Amino acid sequence: MRGEVRGIAVATAVIIAVIITALIVGPVVYFAKPTGEKIVEKPVPVAENTIMGFVMGGYTAGSTWDGRYKIAADRLKWLYPWFDYYYDEGVVLEGRDPAASARDLITTKKANLVVGSWEPCAVPAFETIKKDYPNVWFLGNIGSDISRGGNHLRFFPRQYQAMYLEGLVAGAITRTNKIGIAVGPACVQNWRRMAAFYLGIKEVNPNATLYVKYVGEWYNPPVEREVSLALVDLGCDVLTNYTDSTAPVEVAEEKGIWFVGKDSDIVGMYGWSTTNTVAVSFDTRWEVIWDYFLKEYRAGVKAPDTLVFLGMDRHIAIPANNPWLPGQTILPTVDLQNDNKIGIDAISPKARALIPENVLRLIEQRRKQMMLGQWDPFFEYELVAGQESVEIPGVAPARTPGEVVKPARTAVSDEFLLGQLNFMLQGIVLVK
Repeated sequence: MRGEVRGIAVATAVIIAVIITALIVGPVVYFAKPTGEKIVEKPVPVAENTIMGFVMGGYTAGSTWDGRYKIAADRLKWLYPWFDYYYDEGVVLEGRDPAASARDLITTKKANLVVGSWEPCAVPAFETIKKDYPNVWFLGNIGSDISRGGNHLRFFPRQYQAMYLEGLVAGAITRTNKIGIAVGPACVQNWRRMAAFYLGIKEVNPNATLYVKYVGEWYNPPVEREVSLALVDLGCDVLTNYTDSTAPVEVAEEKGIWFVGKDSDIVGMYGWSTTNTVAVSFDTRWEVIWDYFLKEYRAGVKAPDTLVFLGMDRHIAIPANNPWLPGQTILPTVDLQNDNKIGIDAISPKARALIPENVLRLIEQRRKQMMLGQWDPFFEYELVAGQESVEIPGVAPARTPGEVVKPARTAVSDEFLLGQLNFMLQGIVLVK
């Protein structure tokens, strides 16, 4: 009886604390903190708006990346009356100074948090100006460099979890056993992505080969098209891209091959293609990451986490009458999504007909396990260096082909996955 009474008292105290917190900082979403106890200052009053300013490397129109950032911000504005945002697009593509863009967002738009959508928006620009604005949080997207500290914070979603699931689909639907990726720059972000995709492919189809050809830039439609066509000429009948334009999916549609989408639901959100071409895609819910930082900022956290890497096991709550995915009440950081369908239902009906039932069950099982935080491809499998590795001075040496960098069923740090995975996996073919 004493234990029951104590449990009731504790539960009551928690409910009261939640109500008080909600009154102070607005709606609360619960999640496990990635590090220890936070130092909290005076919370932001609920009546005071919190403003995010986005230094966009590219453009919001016609892009799966910067365009999805804007969608995320619009969703938060729909959810929270205290939230607003502004953005400056094309900063990197136009060769403008990201630091000047950030200063303008702070001084003219009163931004409390400034986000760099591409790594060159944040590094080194945010590091050079962060001391001038100690009450502003500078949030930088990660390509390979994870430098950070103080009010300069770095982030990325565990997109690789969804990409592993996409690899299971790609490996099952290819008929030529040749799958291609048009890749932007050589960086850890892209090596990590292709590694997870390849692990999924090989799990269901050991005979498949993954071909990679670099575009060299995140956004260059003519070169993206040229690279995609070269991969098709090699015999690839499944194509994906780690670039930001519509060119690769247009090539897939023209050539009558399967396309695997990334970053956004390009069918349901943009109408760029149909499920006759897009076998599966995934959506990156940047709003989950922005929500994380906004809640910390508004709660008055003085020493926030400087490296935030959220995955499928983290989500925000959304009302069932939301206009994006009606009926859904949680929004994980990343998930399979295609034609506004999620999970196993995101696989194109035509593609699904090509996938054996045991592979469909595996996709569903792995997705559920990752949603629960019980499984991860980079824990499960060994990582063996292959054809390409690039030294990151002072961070990671170049790897020797055949080197087992990480044994199977061993954990790796976020720092390794975000800043030190500097090699292609053994078996991936680099097309010059």
